[in-house]
Amino acid sequence: MATERRAYFNGEYVPESEARVSIFDSALMFGDMVFEMTRTYNHEPFRLREHLERLYAGIKTLEIDCGLTVDEMEAVTLETIDVNMDHFPEGVDMQIMHDVSRGPLPKYEMAVPGGLKPTVSINCWPLTDDLAGLADSYDTGVHAITVPQQSVPSRLIDPKIKNRSRIYYQIAAMQANKTEPGSYPILVDDDGFLTEGTGANFFLVKNSELFTPEGRNILRGVTRGAVMDVAANQGIPCHERNLEPYDIVTADEAFFTSTSQAIMPVTQFNGLPIGSGKVGAMVRCLLHAFGQMVGVDIVAQAKQYKQASGL
Repeated sequence: MATERRAYFNGEYVPESEARVSIFDSALMFGDMVFEMTRTYNHEPFRLREHLERLYAGIKTLEIDCGLTVDEMEAVTLETIDVNMDHFPEGVDMQIMHDVSRGPLPKYEMAVPGGLKPTVSINCWPLTDDLAGLADSYDTGVHAITVPQQSVPSRLIDPKIKNRSRIYYQIAAMQANKTEPGSYPILVDDDGFLTEGTGANFFLVKNSELFTPEGRNILRGVTRGAVMDVAANQGIPCHERNLEPYDIVTADEAFFTSTSQAIMPVTQFNGLPIGSGKVGAMVRCLLHAFGQMVGVDIVAQAKQYKQASGL
């Protein structure tokens, strides 16, 4: 077994520590990079094709010729997983990260050995540390906080294209952490309507029905779509519409969705309890149904990682 995980980098497999992007890359100069993060359940990538189709929508929008068709990218991704599988024993799942930029800028060609070409990388990283630290939150829920930083509206940068120009996410996370360490920021748009978290979509529950912000100014998350599918299979109505902070205050339950965490309960909002202030029956139902769909007890897995890490 290789002593270090290996990343796919511009057509080769290299140790993670040797996968380096040029300082003249357009990604560093402009944030000119699209990316995707997928995860596995029982070592099987979840909705990989949907993630790649969104990646290629971004590649098309940025007019990058990455040298791979979406079918070839899928094949290389599965190969990257296989190359690294010895580092992921049974029960240890991974995140799979794709990053694609147009590569170093032409004016710096003299400093780029091998000539100009797009930068394409794929890496696999264990989910153990992230989920171990969140294990208790599945039982207690997290605190969501509105922050001064707003979402960037789609008329400026379309958030449906998953790109690395996301400094507003970082600012929002810092603002939330200053208010309460460990809290989850939730952003609003120019009109004061809820959009999303920093890398997570948002849902609330009212009268046994789901509500989530419409897809205009958000990243239309793959896990968001999966939860909507689960809800449909459970006969739970789900509505996409404009939502305001007031709607969270009057909600019965709420939760975030994201690739790594799947469904994360939210039990407080701006210091106020949501509903009873405890994880509700609807969120528990959706977590159970989602776990059945992917063949993994999500909460139990996070607790297993916590126990193994000694936290």
